[in-house]
This record gives sequence, structure tokens and C-alpha cells, in this order.
Amino acid sequence: MAQLRFCGLEISYDERVLEPRPWTESQSTWAAELLTDAQPGPVLELCAGAGHIGLGAVRDSDRDLVMVDVNPAAEQFALENAAANGLESRVTFRLSRLDTALDAGERFAMVVADPPWVRSEDTTMFPEDPVLAIDGGDDGLDLARQCVDLMSKHLADGGSGLLQLGNRAQAETIAAYAAGHAEGPLAAVETRSFDRGVLVHLTR
Repeated sequence: MAQLRFCGLEISYDERVLEPRPWTESQSTWAAELLTDAQPGPVLELCAGAGHIGLGAVRDSDRDLVMVDVNPAAEQFALENAAANGLESRVTFRLSRLDTALDAGERFAMVVADPPWVRSEDTTMFPEDPVLAIDGGDDGLDLARQCVDLMSKHLADGGSGLLQLGNRAQAETIAAYAAGHAEGPLAAVETRSFDRGVLVHLTR
């Protein structure tokens, strides 16, 4: 088991989950900034992994956090990391596929997501990463689209989604998908680029 500091938190993980990337502190920080002016309500973290991004987002607030991931190792580490940082009373973990994780009436002030975004044929380029955490399907965006589907259904009015992707081209594809969503269009209002990926801010 390994440990690192992430947004001032002690985060544990091992090879069964994706190693937390330091640059993704920017996702937590951006989410925390948006939450200061957001409507009341909980935060949802999709494809949570070790839970570091969601925990960093809510650390300095009083908001509850619902984490979702299909990997039992993610559940183990996310709950351990919540407890290690005194946040366990505000965290719920759902070991589930994305499409069955939420009830129809649930609404969230913020959704943060770090879905797999590597094309299936390219996953061998990242042998240090668990395939489950990086395999995004034929074009790398299968899980990202599912995250947008859930944002469209479950973001509260005025809520924000922060989606992590691999590059600007993927961000443009997802922005077009979100804008044309039949169940509730979302606007991509800002994209920020980093050395290892991009963050897309979506709003209702």
C-alpha cells in the first residue's frame, strides 16, 4: 500500500486502483470554489477510485459526498481515506455500475467525475494502471458519456459538473454530446488544460 498527500489529505491506495495524479488536485480545488456559491445539496463523485478528488472537493465544506465505483478495491480505499481524514460521517459509497447507482429523484449540487478515457486499443501503453480504471471503450468516451447522462438527470438546477478527460478533442466531443442531450442539455462553459489531461465544467 502507498500513501500520498492530496489537497492536504492523507490518501492511501495500491495497484488495484488508479494512482492519484497530483495535477488532479486542480479538479478538487475548482470544485470546492464552485461549491462556495452553489445551491445546498450533496456532492456526487463518479468513478471515484480512491476517493481523493471528491474528498478534496468537500473537505472544507459541510456537504455530504456520495461516491460511486464498480471496483471493490475503490470502495475499500475510499472509505478508509474518508475515515483517515475525519470525513467518514459525510461519505456514502455505492459499489455499483454507473447506470444503476442512483435513484430517479436524487439531485446533487455538484458532480465530479474521473472516468476512464483511454481507448481500449491503447490501454497497453499504460501497464502501470489497472485496465478497469483507464479503459474507456472504442473511442475512450464510453464512461464519460455515462457520466454526462447522470449529470443531465441528477444535477440540481444551477448545479455544476466537473469532468476529467484526456485532451481538448475529447472535451469538444463531450461538449457536443452534452449540449444535445435529450433528457436535459448541459453547457460546457469552460475547459482547462493541463499536462496530463483536461477538466470540463458543465452546467445546466
